[in-house]
Amino acid sequence: MTIKTLFAASVLVLAPMMASAECSWDYGAQEAAISCAEGTTWDATAMTCVAVASS
Repeated sequence: MTIKTLFAASVLVLAPMMASAECSWDYGAQEAAISCAEGTTWDATAMTCVAVASS
């Protein structure tokens, strides 16, 4: 085999490995921040902003 063939084969083998190493596998840390209007708070059960009950 020639040097060019060996080089091309090694690039084809290593490129996907390098690309997957760059991916972030920590999907849980990428959650969006929720902001509600003043006087409301986030209700995780209802998945919406709800009015804060004042006492």
